[in-house]
Amino acid sequence: MNFSNLQRKEFVQQLTTTPFDLLVIGGGITGCGIALDAALRGMKVALIEKNDFASGTSSRSTKLIHGGLRYLKQLEIKLVHDVGSERAVVHRNARHIVIPEKMLLPIVGDGSLGKNSSSVGLLVYDLLAGVKKDERRKMLDRHATVKAEPLLAFDKLVGGGLYFEYRTDDSRLTIEIAKSAHENEAVLLNYAESKSFVYDDSKKIIGVKVFDKISNAEFEIRAKTIVNACGPWVDLLRKEDNSLKGKRLQLTKGVHIVFPYEKLPLKQAAYFDVGDGRMIFAIPRNRITYVGTTDTVYNQNLDKPQCNKEDAQYLLNATNKMFPSVGLKAEDIVSSWAGLRPLIYEEGKSASELSRKDEIMISPSGLISIAGGKLTGYRLMAEKIVDLVSKKLKRDFGKCKTKKFRLSGGEFKNEEEFQKGLAQFLDEAKSYSVPNEKIREWFFRYGTNTSKVLSNTCSCDSLFLKQEEIFEAAEILYCLEHEMIFNISDFLIRRTGKLFFDRINSESQIELFSNWLSRWFALDESSSTKNLSSVAEEFKAAVTFS
Repeated sequence: MNFSNLQRKEFVQQLTTTPFDLLVIGGGITGCGIALDAALRGMKVALIEKNDFASGTSSRSTKLIHGGLRYLKQLEIKLVHDVGSERAVVHRNARHIVIPEKMLLPIVGDGSLGKNSSSVGLLVYDLLAGVKKDERRKMLDRHATVKAEPLLAFDKLVGGGLYFEYRTDDSRLTIEIAKSAHENEAVLLNYAESKSFVYDDSKKIIGVKVFDKISNAEFEIRAKTIVNACGPWVDLLRKEDNSLKGKRLQLTKGVHIVFPYEKLPLKQAAYFDVGDGRMIFAIPRNRITYVGTTDTVYNQNLDKPQCNKEDAQYLLNATNKMFPSVGLKAEDIVSSWAGLRPLIYEEGKSASELSRKDEIMISPSGLISIAGGKLTGYRLMAEKIVDLVSKKLKRDFGKCKTKKFRLSGGEFKNEEEFQKGLAQFLDEAKSYSVPNEKIREWFFRYGTNTSKVLSNTCSCDSLFLKQEEIFEAAEILYCLEHEMIFNISDFLIRRTGKLFFDRINSESQIELFSNWLSRWFALDESSSTKNLSSVAEEFKAAVTFS
């Protein structure tokens, strides 16, 4: 069965009739990672997500698979070692969407980083993360640093360091994990909201009542164990379970703003000192450069965090200070996003000082909750949870298998095979009249699954569309049939990132894309209008700073 909302009735039937070993609530990277790990070990697994997969924090990070260099300053050595080592694992298993990225660390006279301490810190970082010799840090003097990035403020520079991180697309990584879990017989459903828990006579949790936000129907799922992996919403479910005691979340907001590349034409990514103890990334990506992130305590609407004027001005000021010749203004911002970090509250600590370590909380009812952690460490978090579930079920499901498991789209044995795969698609595309630029875009989004997008160009050709529209239709059709999209926001935001990285061009296509999906899903006029207004609102919010 395809991973498609066209098969939604069949998925719901499976969810209501199967006695599951594990039900995961939350379709972010942590929840999907747990579902994949458990499915690979042979558990019967279900997962529900109240909105779209990766619609929360997992589509709103800095989009890096990185080890957290700044956590060395907080002496979180194990955290840096664990997630630093995981960079290579995620890179190997999802080669098409995890790309090595050279990162420049400028060292300035009035900053919090000294030249010697930075050199030692980067060396320790490389050693803890097990970085390959050819990717280890290289220290630069003042002149070499400004040669590497001419936009830097030369008068403030002391020197710099070059090291490697890995750039990714967080929501695409999440969806590839979800697809892989589906391919291994887990049952995953988006737009399915947990409304209340079901308990037995001894007050142990045995199921969940679910509201289907697409069909407006309710149904029930039964499972031997239930894991709450809802990110910022974790405490809401703990409260529902009457188990919100002891440790609790402290949400912090991280904001990123996007500029056309010509407004901030960096030669490579930079990680720079703001001067208030924080560090900020500036990352060029195709035709844009994005900057972030902030770190402020957040106590407002969980569903719609936004970049406000203060957030945007803070990032503008910091960027203009480090790259004074660019003269960035608020009107130069073409998009933005804001995400929430579900951290564990610690008395007396500021938002930036809170630990990024994950925490597991088990309630008297048996509900298992997990919060905290970093995008890069999702697989290790999942392993801990599935080990715990195995113990609770008192069955030997074996050891974790995800360390060497290639995710959907990333089925390449090595780098040579990866490059051959790209060359093969470029050659094959000639018979489909698809430009090389489009093939590269698809390949670094869908990997081996690019073959399915390519084949769709033939079926979409019969729709009498313009050539560029054929390519877009082929891609949307692939996401419809294999990536569980339901509305145009799913496609433009979480499957392709077009809202963030190509907002202006994509905005003109919204109505056309929405019409296609309405036709394929046979939606009535009211539903079509609702979907259209929803994505229009999100596009407007990306450039509205209150």
